[in-house]
Amino acid sequence: MRYTRLGPGGPVVSAGLGTLALSGAYGPVGPREADRLVRRALDAGVTLLDTAGFYADGQVESLIGRVLAGRAGEVVVCTRGGARAGGPGGPFVFDGRPHELERSLHASLRRLRTDCVDLFSLHCQDTRVPVERSVAGLAELVRAGKIRRLGLSGGTAEQVRRAHAVHAVSAIGVEYSLWGPRPSPELLATARELGIAVIAARPLGRGFLTGRVRPQAGFEPDDWRRADPRFHPDHRRSSCPRLQELESVAAQLDLGAGRVALSWLFAQGEHVVPVPSTRDPVHLEMNLAASSVELPPETLGKLDDLFPAARHARSASPLL
Repeated sequence: MRYTRLGPGGPVVSAGLGTLALSGAYGPVGPREADRLVRRALDAGVTLLDTAGFYADGQVESLIGRVLAGRAGEVVVCTRGGARAGGPGGPFVFDGRPHELERSLHASLRRLRTDCVDLFSLHCQDTRVPVERSVAGLAELVRAGKIRRLGLSGGTAEQVRRAHAVHAVSAIGVEYSLWGPRPSPELLATARELGIAVIAARPLGRGFLTGRVRPQAGFEPDDWRRADPRFHPDHRRSSCPRLQELESVAAQLDLGAGRVALSWLFAQGEHVVPVPSTRDPVHLEMNLAASSVELPPETLGKLDDLFPAARHARSASPLL
């Protein structure tokens, strides 16, 4: 098992689980199915749960709160504030004002059934509020004993340094995969320099890198991928040759494409923690097995050459 520390002196985590898939963002999922998935993840060794208050209007946080009742201390929970739904079918609203962050935190604590969250991350996209002001407000909540550690969700290397100057930042969440946006070299270097963990969201490219999302596949009306330009059939079709090459590389190693894609991420540094999201227990086990794979240097180089167009692209969505 591979271990990563969330910031200097922070908790050590092994495997991570993103919970967006449990919100219905990638297809319907029932409450019992979601409950069983989280319990199975904990039993299998997951020690980091990544979530957000806007996932299914707080229902995913409530699920985590129910599952963790009586299992306190088994897992680090990361949730986020600074973004909320703007209304039925409307765009998300970013709000980094301290009083709004406090309101968001209290709502998350109530749903998570706790009086202190392990890691609370700030969405950095509110251009009206300097990141220093937002972090100063969150630092007060740390001192009040309601947050153990602070993180950022998105943001630039400059924002990380500005935030870290106000209060220590333990982790930054970014979209990070072979197929899709990657953090800038400056951001990754800053995180490494300051000892900040990188929580890699959408590490399987929202499922594309598993090979299970084909060009002709359709999506449900409320599937988040419908709004992602990378999932337009034409773009998926143009990406198929690279996916087929990835599958060929994986087959030579007797592995699945998704497992190789996750193993590539693990190879990017000990401070990188992928948090793949899934509704399927079988896929959960496959994802967890990726941390035990060490790809040969020539394979890593081939993957870098295979997916050059994905480097440093802008994210299709600032929400993680």
